[in-house]
Amino acid sequence: MESVNSIQLSNDFELFERMAQHEQVVFCNDPSTGLRAIIAIHNTTGGPALGGCRMHPYGSVEEALEDALRLSKGMSYKCAAADVDFGGGKAVIIGDPKSDKSPELFRAFGQFVNSLNGRFYTGTDMGTTMEDFIQASKETPYIVGLPAAYGGGGDSSIPTAAGVLYGIKATNQRLFGKPDLGGVTYAIQGLGKVGAKVAVGLLEEGAHLFVTDISNESLRTIEEIAATTPGSVKVVASDEIYSQEADIFVPCALGGIINDQTIDQFKVKAIAGSANNQLLHDTHGTKLQQRGILYAPDYIINSGGLIQVADELYGINHARVLAKTKHIYDAILEVYEMAMNHGISTMEAANKMCEKRIGYKGNRNRFFTVASKPKWSFR
Repeated sequence: MESVNSIQLSNDFELFERMAQHEQVVFCNDPSTGLRAIIAIHNTTGGPALGGCRMHPYGSVEEALEDALRLSKGMSYKCAAADVDFGGGKAVIIGDPKSDKSPELFRAFGQFVNSLNGRFYTGTDMGTTMEDFIQASKETPYIVGLPAAYGGGGDSSIPTAAGVLYGIKATNQRLFGKPDLGGVTYAIQGLGKVGAKVAVGLLEEGAHLFVTDISNESLRTIEEIAATTPGSVKVVASDEIYSQEADIFVPCALGGIINDQTIDQFKVKAIAGSANNQLLHDTHGTKLQQRGILYAPDYIINSGGLIQVADELYGINHARVLAKTKHIYDAILEVYEMAMNHGISTMEAANKMCEKRIGYKGNRNRFFTVASKPKWSFR
């Protein structure tokens, strides 16, 4: 079993230096269930930390820590962009989701979450399911994204896909002067829960699609659906999706797919999709800008699911969630405008916008804290 000591550190304090931007990092160890997890709380300026829990067979504790730190910081920005009253956090469980899961492991994880007394809310992410968190919820109330039968908001892919479509409308408005989805050609990578819903929404508006997916069943299904809509579909090989003569590339599968190898293949005018961490490095956002390709920052356009799980804590209201999801359209346009006005990439613009919002929330919170103190307090 690995321990924190297995992390290769150049000096005794490097671990703290790597966590310097984070408020708190918790290492969770339960030998009886095999649980080895890390909870990273990046920033609670806007409210309790909110972020999913992924399970992955990381090669080392260092790799798992790096993922938790990176993803939790991203959640702070995502919460700020979505204007929800939460900060950023993330949890990772070290293990193979196909073989290392057990109800007992997730109950143990729930106990660790509960020990944070509401500083961190979590739910599903890559490698975990709602059923896993039904078990965790037996130990803690700080779980979101549960099935409707267990008091949750249900399928978060619905608002996620809706948000992506609003983001594409904003992109079309910027490119073509109108938000219409129809009459435009899209190259969609991935037809999973979100990608399939996005594809259907585009087809119903008369869009023309190039699609690819590792599942032949998903490809057959979308072809059958296309036959009943005004739109059209052409299936292409996975490695050919980047070079299609389309208007917009819509990544809805893996992260890191915008990189040195793919950027030169793109023939599109814009990229707008649901995949997380689409840019392999932030510098690739600048490279897209240099190529004249408009990029809808992933953590804004795919924030519909986050909006739903954050809204759960105020009571289930799907109409309210979808109404708030519509604001993704405005947020994407704001980023495009800022990027153009300042001559920076859209990713830089999105980050600056989120940092500004986090700063505003910090000022309000500090004002409230000072103003609410009794005059006689010496604290």
